[in-house]
Amino acid sequence: MPDNAPAPGDADPLGVHGVVPPTVTAFHEDESLDVETTAEHARFVVEGGADAVFPLGTNGEFPLLTGEERDRVVTAVVEEVGGDVPVIAGVGAPSTRETIARAQHAQRVGADGVVVVTPYYYPLDHEAAVGHYQDVCAAVDLPVYVYHIPSKTGNKLKLETLSELATIENLAGVKDSSKDVPWLGQAIDANPELTFLAGSDSLLFPGLEVGCTGLVSAVANAFPELVADLYEAYDAGDEARARELQSTVYDVRRAFKQGPYMAGVKTALSLRGFDAGPLRSPLRTMDDETRTALEDDLDALGVL
Repeated sequence: MPDNAPAPGDADPLGVHGVVPPTVTAFHEDESLDVETTAEHARFVVEGGADAVFPLGTNGEFPLLTGEERDRVVTAVVEEVGGDVPVIAGVGAPSTRETIARAQHAQRVGADGVVVVTPYYYPLDHEAAVGHYQDVCAAVDLPVYVYHIPSKTGNKLKLETLSELATIENLAGVKDSSKDVPWLGQAIDANPELTFLAGSDSLLFPGLEVGCTGLVSAVANAFPELVADLYEAYDAGDEARARELQSTVYDVRRAFKQGPYMAGVKTALSLRGFDAGPLRSPLRTMDDETRTALEDDLDALGVL
């Protein structure tokens, strides 16, 4: 458990804290699923200092996978690192029925918890959001973490909706990627029994400051040691060092963003000698010129 960093909420039986990378899904060159390398990436981040892993988040390209592929990813990651660190598997989908199917599979194969993104595409009102999470939580005996990312789903949870979700028996926490610090601060203040996970690399240190217990970091997919050092410095009470490392994370994040959306992580991994293959179409990898620019930037930062 943390020393100086915020403690997980009492509603969270896993006590999720520290660095929780949203691990990548690897593909072969023809974009078919590479489950072996996907599992190896989970091992890579654990060996780099991750405290838990979150397969099938945004960095895991989950909307581009079939249900069967998603099940294979969860199975492979659980088999690789389950028992070493908690595996909280992304199971969210636009429909409640599909979300429950993925969640029940995750439970069957031994995942420790499930992360449920708010349903996307269709607008979601208070009653629909509450009903969705009630049904998912009733269908499994695992802790359930809300994944709040309104920029991608189009659905932002009201604070009063979150407080009602917090009353559901096995709803354990929230991974917030809204980048809305006032919303996050108020959510933590109103629901101290939940575990909150900072879901943006722009808000790792600030997230800890407002009460997040864990850091779901895309940068940690390629440089887990960097984010683990930031968390450990904060937990040791060395906030000056944690701020300094957050500054480095900002620089790495900016370097990643010079290419196509999400291409930075897999390109940086390849520069470290870990080949997770291409992104699945319509996402694109970096061209040679941008890859070279990224390598130059990361080399100048001293993280390669």
